[in-house]
Amino acid sequence: MFVSYLKDMKSWIVLFVIALVFTDILVWMDKGISIRLTSLIYLNVLLVTGFIVFLLWRSKKETRYTKELVHISNENDMDWQEALPEPVFYRDRMTNEFLSQVADDHLRKLSEMKTANLIESDYTAAWVHEVKAPLTAMKMTIDANREYPPMRKVEAEWLRVHLLIDRQLYMSRMPTLETDYILVKTAIHRLVKAELRDLTPWCLEKNIGIDIDERELDVVTDSKWCRFIIRQLLTNAIKYSPAGGTIHITMSRKASGHGVLLIKDEGPGIAAHDLPRVFDKGFTGSTGRLHNAATGLGLYLAQQVAMKIGIHLTIESEIGKGTLVSMTFPIENEFDATRT
Repeated sequence: MFVSYLKDMKSWIVLFVIALVFTDILVWMDKGISIRLTSLIYLNVLLVTGFIVFLLWRSKKETRYTKELVHISNENDMDWQEALPEPVFYRDRMTNEFLSQVADDHLRKLSEMKTANLIESDYTAAWVHEVKAPLTAMKMTIDANREYPPMRKVEAEWLRVHLLIDRQLYMSRMPTLETDYILVKTAIHRLVKAELRDLTPWCLEKNIGIDIDERELDVVTDSKWCRFIIRQLLTNAIKYSPAGGTIHITMSRKASGHGVLLIKDEGPGIAAHDLPRVFDKGFTGSTGRLHNAATGLGLYLAQQVAMKIGIHLTIESEIGKGTLVSMTFPIENEFDATRT
């Protein structure tokens, strides 16, 4: 801090040195002033020493405010406005006022943004609920006319619309996810089967088979949000599976006690250079571009929800060999850590 202060005061130091040298030359050349060289040197030492002591004193006084600001910034204290140091000089007082004004403006704008986002989220949720009514009526009509072959195609398209709207509803709830989930012991195979029942029309349309492990696996999770993650993974698997392909679903438990759900498709696979970015928002990759069906949201949303409820998602894939997605669930003694 002292070195930085010297750099700030370099113009004053240069002025002092120039004044001292100029005075020495004047005294030495003026025949009317009689002074010995040793006395002149002694006077210079006294002046330089006094100036150094003065600099040390002023640096301690003038850098105290800056040191306290640096300390506050390193502490990352949320109440930094209350911790602002007492101003010593006028510039310090102006700095305090400026920082407080900037903070107040920031908080005001942040509050306005949160309010606007909340209104938009409420509007989206209301819109989704309104749209669900005609979708329900359409589903009843489809169920009542299943004897007509074209209804299978209509039901598959209805399912796509239903999934998009349902995903939008979950997206509107995600900002408040921390207050909207309960971690309990859940039978994961039941959640998978429930999602498969909903996705049956799409599987029938593409003639996709499901090879599911029937073993029971109890895990600690939130059933509603866990189903949302499974839905994103299954819709991806169905979307990229070839007609007549098979999706393999297995459940197991590691030696550490963590439950694992594996979903493997027979799709085109993901290039190695795309794998590190598959969870990025809006990333579709080369496979998504070829199929012109990817939005870059499914895996991103699944990952965002998974991180908040303690699920670890990983993806393994090779071009031409399909994709394997694994969901690793927390164990019971990680319950508290997951909630925080």
